[in-house]
Amino acid sequence: MDVHTESSNGKASIRLKGRFDFTAHRVFKQAYEAVLGDKEANEVELDMSAVEYLDSSALGMLLILRDRAKETTKTVTLGSCSTPVKEVLRVANFDKLFATA
Repeated sequence: MDVHTESSNGKASIRLKGRFDFTAHRVFKQAYEAVLGDKEANEVELDMSAVEYLDSSALGMLLILRDRAKETTKTVTLGSCSTPVKEVLRVANFDKLFATA
């Protein structure tokens, strides 16, 4: 999975591309730890428009991100989800756990 981060105007963005599964654990954690450490950002948006696939381990990683963000008083928004990703999130009731953009 490819991960790109950027920050501006109090908002950090993590763009994901490819398969979001356990093999992405290390790179995803490095990306979210970097944006959570950004003292200027108070919101984190995940852009998953280019995610082709996600599994239960990816859902777990999203929950860990949400919990870590709460510890740093940041909010997490799931934005630009592809149709297959939206369906998995809906079935897993993540649409009730995360704000969407």
